[in-house]
Amino acid sequence: MVVPGSRERAEEVFQPPEDLLKDAHVPDFNTYLRLYKKSTEEPEVFWTEVAEDFFWKNPPKGQILQYNFDITKGSIYVSFMEGAKTNVCYNVLDRNILDKNLGEKVAFYWEGNSPDHQLTITYNTLLVQVCKCANVLREMGVKKGDTVAIYLPMIPELVYTMLACARIGAVHSVVFAGFSSESLCERVLDAQCSLLVTADGVYRGEKLINLKRIADEALDRSPLSHTPLCAPATCFARRPPPIKQRCPNSVEKARKTPWDDQLDVWWDDLMESASELCEPEWVDAEDPLFILYTSGSTGKPKGVLHTTAGYLLYAALTFKYVFDHRHDDVYWCTADVGWITGHSYITYGPLANGATGVFFEGVPVYPHVGRYWEIIEKYRVTKFYTAPTAIRLLMKYGKEPVLRYDLGSLRILGTVGEPINPEAWHWYRDVVGQTRCPVVDTFWQTETVRLLRNSSPCPSRPTLPFFGVQPAILNEDGEELEGEAEGYLVFRQPWPGIMRTVYGNQERFENTYFKKFPGFYVTGDGKFHWRHLLSTAEVESALSDHPAVAEAAVVSRPHAVKGECLYCFVTLKEGGEFSRTLTEELRRQVREKIGPIATPDFIQNAPGLPKTRSGKIMRRILRHIARNDKELGDLSTLADPKVVEALLSQRCEAAA
Repeated sequence: MVVPGSRERAEEVFQPPEDLLKDAHVPDFNTYLRLYKKSTEEPEVFWTEVAEDFFWKNPPKGQILQYNFDITKGSIYVSFMEGAKTNVCYNVLDRNILDKNLGEKVAFYWEGNSPDHQLTITYNTLLVQVCKCANVLREMGVKKGDTVAIYLPMIPELVYTMLACARIGAVHSVVFAGFSSESLCERVLDAQCSLLVTADGVYRGEKLINLKRIADEALDRSPLSHTPLCAPATCFARRPPPIKQRCPNSVEKARKTPWDDQLDVWWDDLMESASELCEPEWVDAEDPLFILYTSGSTGKPKGVLHTTAGYLLYAALTFKYVFDHRHDDVYWCTADVGWITGHSYITYGPLANGATGVFFEGVPVYPHVGRYWEIIEKYRVTKFYTAPTAIRLLMKYGKEPVLRYDLGSLRILGTVGEPINPEAWHWYRDVVGQTRCPVVDTFWQTETVRLLRNSSPCPSRPTLPFFGVQPAILNEDGEELEGEAEGYLVFRQPWPGIMRTVYGNQERFENTYFKKFPGFYVTGDGKFHWRHLLSTAEVESALSDHPAVAEAAVVSRPHAVKGECLYCFVTLKEGGEFSRTLTEELRRQVREKIGPIATPDFIQNAPGLPKTRSGKIMRRILRHIARNDKELGDLSTLADPKVVEALLSQRCEAAA
């Protein structure tokens, strides 16, 4: 879709192919406006129509969407489809098999860390494995409302367990399998988990991670492991090795893996005898579906709680429209299910649409730099969704590894997780997409699922709100801004997929998101406003356009006069020299590309940026460094914690 009135020069506008527009769910701007208007002005009608495609044991009673966003008028709450009963697992599996006859359709092509490990999982197979796992959980005492911690790599058992929890009305809390034992312990305790599902280990490239040992250390830190009534048992899950290498019994298995017979049980042993039939638990629309932890401004993770009906419908709808899903698509999101992207756009969103997805355990450059392109060719992927960090990593190897493979199946490209700079955007579109694939850039939070969908024909340019989302920009005094201005990105009313609370801490939920501007949800992201909503990506893109800059990250910092100002971290290309002359060039470039309002106050040399093991830049940490705040919170998720020490030692003197 192309937005009319773009201020870009004609040569920078990229029209989508006619064949995509012809059959697209949103083929033009007028269609978008019609749907958006209906979703905001007639939300009852809009969401009732969306819900008609799903199964409801009981229909809703009364008003579809009820809420209070004004903390001065009482407790903050959102209620969607009150009185309705359903089951998410039934809707993403049984409904597709029974009502849409998709039983033999492939749900997932699983691709392991090694190209030799692969598995094809149909919807029928997935339902059988989920039912068996659900029965195992019930036999182990898990019941509706209990929380199950899942600490697994990207193997099929991860999805089996998530959906098994949903099937029996249990709440799942997936913990990214790169977290430390301390972080895992903190999450298990906070979510009051009764069971932990983990694996013996996982290879990331050539590196072996001993997950079971980390899990044991986490439980040793937890007083729950010494409380008989709620002792977390460890359900062992792993990818089965070849038959000749498998241990003949649990005793021999335990010799190879740290084991406690009082706490630990083996996945294979329990699954072998479990029934393939499991009746779903019909739950209320606002019953919890999962808890997912996200970093807070204090460094203490927040347990973001999402509920059943609203999350299901919103994940399904955003997947359908943002990726223009078609029945014959093969869709691949490279994220980890340990993050909200993986929950929404690997598991629930695609399955709710009866999609075929690629589920990838490995890393982009193992065992060779063409692994992504090899997989796209192998499965004839049509929709590809990855992070700008991965794109920039693969750019370093040039075009040649891409050109070895046939990527002619690709129709739409997507980016996620952080802003994308123009150089990476163009390389992604021109080299990977062979100039014919639109690039869908997306913005969301763990708290919100999808907020904005890219409708711009240009890289790093304006985007439009998704259906039901009403954004605004406020200044420090809570006054709404229009035209060229900067301020706080807020939202006027809820949509079905917004978080319901911080688990166990409603006060933190209200103080974090609603206290600053009563009547609005506050994202916490400072945004610039030029006719449309823009993030700090605009400044990062301007900095990255300089020939000496490899990567840039921009955060806000308190300012005695302005209230807030921009603090920029700039990583130079190999051989580059950081100097006063360069910083002036960078400031001038930002002024020229965006305007004086966006001129950076501070630009710091950054030999590296703090990133998670999955490649996401930890801007929370950068904000602390910009403020010279050495209380940085949890650093266990960083791929290289030494980067933080270097950045602290090289802070801009004027900002000290």
